[in-house]
Amino acid sequence: MKAPPRLQSLIDEGLIDTVVRQLMSGKEAMVYVVRRGEETLCAKIYKEATQRSFRQAVDYTENRKVKNSRQARAMAKGTKFGRQAAEAAWQSAEVDALYRLAAAGVRVPKPHNFWDGVLLMELVTDALGDAAPRLNDVGFTPEEARAHHGSLLKEVVRMLCAGVVHGDLSEFNILLAADGPVIIDLPQAIDAAGNNHAPRMLLRDVANLRDFFGQFAPELLATQYGPELWQLYQAGLLDTDTVLTGRFQRQQGSVDLSGVMREIDAARDEEVARRVRMQA
Repeated sequence: MKAPPRLQSLIDEGLIDTVVRQLMSGKEAMVYVVRRGEETLCAKIYKEATQRSFRQAVDYTENRKVKNSRQARAMAKGTKFGRQAAEAAWQSAEVDALYRLAAAGVRVPKPHNFWDGVLLMELVTDALGDAAPRLNDVGFTPEEARAHHGSLLKEVVRMLCAGVVHGDLSEFNILLAADGPVIIDLPQAIDAAGNNHAPRMLLRDVANLRDFFGQFAPELLATQYGPELWQLYQAGLLDTDTVLTGRFQRQQGSVDLSGVMREIDAARDEEVARRVRMQA
């Protein structure tokens, strides 16, 4: 097929040879299958902020590093330069997270390059060599659901041990490769230690996994891996070999009612937004 303008620069630079086909067009990005020599890869073209449904919410961008103080001031003021800097930081967040997580052994697509707003990375495939489906397009037996849920919990643990929370993990951004699930779509990934919203986002990520796989293995719906995970992480007791139980004993103490209500309202708003994305 004819190369889109955003991919032509990669061809001109010799980073890819040809564009095979469009794989996906979502609200956040467009993904193409491309060829480089004997390799088949995918190229993710990020859409401009004005074309995206997923806004750069302050919850996600809190404490993200920028190149210099001038950029930080411009981003805070919302100037044109600041908006451009924020957009570049948003795009590079996924690149940084992919390299960081791949180095930590997390099952994510292997990144190859990032050029002119295009992320070049591994094409995740199924047993037939075709592009792997998303979890939401696949049905599972109870045994398969339990196995995939367990393996994805291990990936969440590896991510957290690497200091990263996905922030929008669900059946819509996990691919089922020939050798198991692979986590994708990380532009909203956050720093577990540097973002005050990390606990809530981790709990939501883990709850999304529980609710999805609980459709096939209902006993998973009673588990509480999220609170258990965060408690271990906060206490410095979490590592990649930690054996989780799915049980959690809440500590007794005074309750911050206003804080609880804020968390409930935020979770409700996020669930509404997620369902809108699911229907799109």
